Amino acid sequence: MLGWLGLEIAWRLTPVPLGLTQSPPESVKFVDRTGKPLRRVLQDQRIYRSRCSLSDVSPNAIAATLSAEDKRFRVHSGVDVVAIVRALSEAMRTGQIRSGASTITQQLVKLSDPDSDRSVGGKLIEAWNALGLERHWNKDRVLEEYLNRLDYGDLQVGLASASMDYFEKPPGDLSVAEAALLAGIPQAPSRLDPFKHFDAAKARQRWVLGRMHLNGFLDDAAYARALVEPLQLRQHGRDFEAPLFVDLLLDRRGTVPSEGGVVRTTIDLSLNRWIDDVIAGQLQKLVDKHVTAAAAVVIDNSTGDVLALSGSGDYFEPGIGQVNGAWNARSAGSALKPFTYIRALEQGAFPGEVVADVPTDFPTETGLYHPNNYNHRFYGPVTLRFALANSLNVAAIKVLEQEGGPDTLYSTLERAGITTFEHPAAYYGLGLTIGNGEVRLLELANAYAALARLGVYKPFRLLTNENPIGKSSSSSLPNDGRARARPYRGGRLFDERAAYLLADMLSDNQARAGTFGLNSFLAFAFPVACKTGTSSDYRDNWTFGFTPEFTVGVWVGNPDNSPMHGITGVTGAAPIFHEVVLKLQDRYGPSWYHEPPGIGHCYIDPITGHSVSSDQPRAVPEMYAFAPEPACSEDYDTAGRVRLREEYRGWVESDQNTLGDLLAGRSQAKNLRILEPATGALYYRDPDIPEGDQRLALRAESIGHVEWSSSTLDCRAEGGRVTIGLREGRHQITARDTTTGETRTTWIEVDPW
Repeated sequence: MLGWLGLEIAWRLTPVPLGLTQSPPESVKFVDRTGKPLRRVLQDQRIYRSRCSLSDVSPNAIAATLSAEDKRFRVHSGVDVVAIVRALSEAMRTGQIRSGASTITQQLVKLSDPDSDRSVGGKLIEAWNALGLERHWNKDRVLEEYLNRLDYGDLQVGLASASMDYFEKPPGDLSVAEAALLAGIPQAPSRLDPFKHFDAAKARQRWVLGRMHLNGFLDDAAYARALVEPLQLRQHGRDFEAPLFVDLLLDRRGTVPSEGGVVRTTIDLSLNRWIDDVIAGQLQKLVDKHVTAAAAVVIDNSTGDVLALSGSGDYFEPGIGQVNGAWNARSAGSALKPFTYIRALEQGAFPGEVVADVPTDFPTETGLYHPNNYNHRFYGPVTLRFALANSLNVAAIKVLEQEGGPDTLYSTLERAGITTFEHPAAYYGLGLTIGNGEVRLLELANAYAALARLGVYKPFRLLTNENPIGKSSSSSLPNDGRARARPYRGGRLFDERAAYLLADMLSDNQARAGTFGLNSFLAFAFPVACKTGTSSDYRDNWTFGFTPEFTVGVWVGNPDNSPMHGITGVTGAAPIFHEVVLKLQDRYGPSWYHEPPGIGHCYIDPITGHSVSSDQPRAVPEMYAFAPEPACSEDYDTAGRVRLREEYRGWVESDQNTLGDLLAGRSQAKNLRILEPATGALYYRDPDIPEGDQRLALRAESIGHVEWSSSTLDCRAEGGRVTIGLREGRHQITARDTTTGETRTTWIEVDPW
């Protein structure tokens, strides 16, 4: 009796094996916002490991494990004497070991120290430690730790990891047949891997089911059902979803927890997959335009959550497969212009203010800067609304110059989270507003999200447990050693009224019709603020846009920076953008902003930008935060024609003047003059827009009626309006005054998108 008491005391004084004092770290598992797996990261570069509590394990799995490994687990004290005697008797009778006698507790001790001595002495130490362990831990804790440390083959350690790997379900949902299959694997994990040796694994499963039946865990009916239950293994292969998004997280400081476990991201996997398909479809349409890549991001404006970050192509393609289009810095084109205009609106401008879109030389540190509009055409007096909607370069540069120059825009973009400018503002100069600086799709989309929140900036979030205020996500992301920004920590960045006016300007489909037509991919049946951009030589094109709920950004180009063939933002990126926005609105429904306090309404003359009465012939409605100047007598001559400043003189006398006798200083037409199209104007024909919508209005001033003709294009008179259909090539157009017989000709060029 005293001897047994001494043993009991000794066992209680035996410490828990060192390898069991703390749980091994789990593998890191990235999941989407709903828990769908994206990717698991190998633990120690060798295994995948996940833990679960015993309460989360199906009774079927517990019964199968006990039947396969230790049916007397609940009654022995760590060493099963009955099993030892049976094993020895069989060995003496047959001359070979036919069954093992190690208990689950003994196996757990061995798992805690895989390199322990396997001699007789080592086995005795193992048994002693098992007896001691059960004096410290109850049966459930021993069984839970055992299930979390077992090797289930296919690099899976732990029942939770194996259950997801083989059946794509948690261990609590395992059926009897599934549980029996998993319980049989640890005997020989490599030989019984069901992905590689299904027949062997199935034979072992039937043996486990027989033991469960024999031990009373299964009645006859349950046993019969389990034997014939089909086993549906998941498609073999690692979870590898949204690879560029996960790569971005892996490159980010502090994302991967040292203890392992689940990392819940902000991404919506179903949306990301759908966008992948949309991108693939658009790239297939552009294959003959030398377009090989695209990327898209979607941001939830309320939280800053990145709901989608999708890229194109084969991730494993050497050289370009892992180039992240959402994070690679590229030339922004006109996509930066809205940030010039919002600063102007904050400083007292309003959408109807007029700026001179005329040929202009801008003095710079390196000489005169002589920018041009994309179509080599100038429009004269234009409102800010028209200039932004039609992406006029000279007008945008003038606006930037008036509000303080490149320093203003540069600091605005940096505060909005752009981290890729590697030179000071003076290096980019006034050209910064038309895109001579490089940006990242994700960062610029998040800057647009600040516009979408009517001026409130939030850092984007990639993880659901990330605080969007007070922490900049981009500050902990890889920056290739080039970032020099001072990210804004969050809060109001733009004036609310200015942001509201800008959103209205960007959503005005009528205003941009002069360049993009009424039926472009920027047109929706509900309001959407959007802006395109195309870099020089067609190397990049972009489309950004937002509603109150979501911001979407799309980039299209080539990873090797080679130019595309005539693809612009409205034909390359905009089709993807259009489909994504429709998808989001189908899911959540469209809405728009309530007008903030301090917004006024008026009518303006769009040639002067001054407020007029609603019955003025040219009056158009406009809104403002800073009231415009009222019209005055100096605006017009005695005939009601507009007087323009001296800077317009050259344009007024040029062939590009389409305002004709609306302007003072020009006498009534005594000779035929073609007003539109301007000589040498360049137009683009979009194959995605219906043929009937691609027509150009013809205008002339003359004494009599004008007849139009072209040997290569179709002229059509509809009421008092004459239009001409567009097709590719260079075309001559002739106008004839039927009263005087005078004729004039002009020519245009039409290129494909």
